[in-house]
Amino acid sequence: MENRSPEKPARKRPTRHGIAIPKPVRWIGGGLAILLALLFVASFFLDEPMRRRMESRMNQSLRGYSVRLPGLHFQLIGMSVTLKDLTVRQNANPEPAVLQIPTLHASVEWRELLTGHLVADFLIDRPRVHINLSQLRQETRDPVPARQKGWQQAIEAIYPLKINLLRIRNADVVYVDDDPGMPLHLANLNATAENIRNIHSRQHQYPSPFHADATIFDTGHASLDGHADFLAEPFPGIHTVYNIREAPVKNFRPVLARSNLLVRGGTLSSTGEIEYAPSTELVDVHELVLHRLILDTVHSPATAANEKEKKAVVKKAASDVNNKPGVLLRVKRMRIVDGDLGMINRAKTPSYRAFLSHANLEITNLSNHFSQGPAHASLSGKFMGSGPSHATATFRPERGGADFDLDAAIEHTDLTTMNDILRAYGKFDVARGDFSFYTEMHVLKGNLSGYMKPLFTDVKVYSPEQDKNKPLGKKIYEKIVGGVAKLLENRKKNDVATRVELTGRLDDPKSSTWQAIGKLLENAFIRAILPGFDRQARQKS
Repeated sequence: MENRSPEKPARKRPTRHGIAIPKPVRWIGGGLAILLALLFVASFFLDEPMRRRMESRMNQSLRGYSVRLPGLHFQLIGMSVTLKDLTVRQNANPEPAVLQIPTLHASVEWRELLTGHLVADFLIDRPRVHINLSQLRQETRDPVPARQKGWQQAIEAIYPLKINLLRIRNADVVYVDDDPGMPLHLANLNATAENIRNIHSRQHQYPSPFHADATIFDTGHASLDGHADFLAEPFPGIHTVYNIREAPVKNFRPVLARSNLLVRGGTLSSTGEIEYAPSTELVDVHELVLHRLILDTVHSPATAANEKEKKAVVKKAASDVNNKPGVLLRVKRMRIVDGDLGMINRAKTPSYRAFLSHANLEITNLSNHFSQGPAHASLSGKFMGSGPSHATATFRPERGGADFDLDAAIEHTDLTTMNDILRAYGKFDVARGDFSFYTEMHVLKGNLSGYMKPLFTDVKVYSPEQDKNKPLGKKIYEKIVGGVAKLLENRKKNDVATRVELTGRLDDPKSSTWQAIGKLLENAFIRAILPGFDRQARQKS
């Protein structure tokens, strides 16, 4: 018998790990790899037609604005689209662009796909919003409201699926008013909004959680945490808790200047909640602290023409929200700590500044609804930097006019610090003196009662040393004023005093509480603090 050696089995192709891969599997894997490569290459051929179509559709949707989209990349693998260097400009004021987005990535939200929902995930990276005063005024003048300008349609042109997850990273928001050197700037803004399409919750219950945080004016910080109903009609509803820490207020100077307010320093910190929906408007400030605020109201010939108009606007705005159903504005506690509060009058010659330094103010339970009860305020400081002062007040939300009680006292002010005021109204100044002032005011529905009582002690109007360079006529006038002071002098207490009774109706019974108090205190300098000096001096002459 012939010996035959056994045939050797066919050698299998070795694998890296010693396991053979069947040929069909290799064919399928290779085919998939080729298909993926073809899809990847095909994506680039689709980029330019998609870019042109998307840019055109967005511009057709928008009214008053135009879009420029230089770059786009579509990935068939993953069904995502990435927009590059998207810019939006206002047609009337194209420079600067109101919105710049270096990168916007839109894709399927795969997490929700597993639950049977086909929705979109938007990631916006490093966007910059830049608005100036001219652009803001154009938007205000435009009769077409913002919600009818096609923004929603322009966003829908980017991706066919509805947005359910929105993320914003490292955004910049800048508003420039009259002064380019003091922009209102939010930096490093990060925001996330989830469940926008109300997938997991019932409607009308703020189902979509969101969070945002940002740096305010380089040194402050702000955050928002809340929920929203993005599908509410006619506009989305939100409910959020906010937290602001140490935001510098001097950047608001250009904006406040239009209300005749001059701010030169201070920081703002605040906590509270906001709810804004079609049926509810709530701003509930839990705590607001202004630390070392330096603030003046300014009156000048240039502002006098507009002050009546601005007061009318303020009064109308106040009347629109006072006791309005569904609108609650409330400040539980507001404080000014170590501030400097003043009033500058540039319409008089010479101009002067009346101020309260080291001012500490606390207001509690301030509201626009009478049902919330009265607000209480207490104030302390140093009048003209020298006179210890204190005041307490009770305010009631207005029902047909100002409604408040005020009790205030200024004691032992160095009268020489008031020389600019005395020169402006009485045409004289003093070499020495002590000034105190007491008042009680009660206003109810425009009816005023109370008194003002200024007290001058140890007044010396004419000083040869201080007044040696003044004209002879001025020296004689000041001697006469000094003589009038002697006639009014309380012999027992060696002081000059008068009392002005406050009775009757306010000039404008429908003026707001703040306007009424401001006008009454301003009149105090004219009607009470100068107790007939100028009038009686002229009679003597």
